[in-house]
Amino acid sequence: MSSEVLGGVLGLALFVFGVRMLVLGRAPALIARSFRSMRDAGYYHLLFGLALLIYVGGLHLPGLLAGQVAALVAVFLVGVALVRFRPRGGRGPTRKA
Repeated sequence: MSSEVLGGVLGLALFVFGVRMLVLGRAPALIARSFRSMRDAGYYHLLFGLALLIYVGGLHLPGLLAGQVAALVAVFLVGVALVRFRPRGGRGPTRKA
């Protein structure tokens, strides 16, 4: 399997997983604990999946400029996901021995 196909499949899976979380309002326990809300978790995965799909799709567009624009759009979406919908930092305060 080529890396483009794998990237497209992973991007589609992340996108669908994010949409599923937004529609159903549920997520696996590990993901639910990592984010402040289900909305944040859903959009985080949705934007990462969409960015991966756009990037992989941009690899197959004709011309150099189209691929570069697709890459910039993908980086912008990842930036929005990381800044606006990022997971919580740690697991809370740590106990000192």
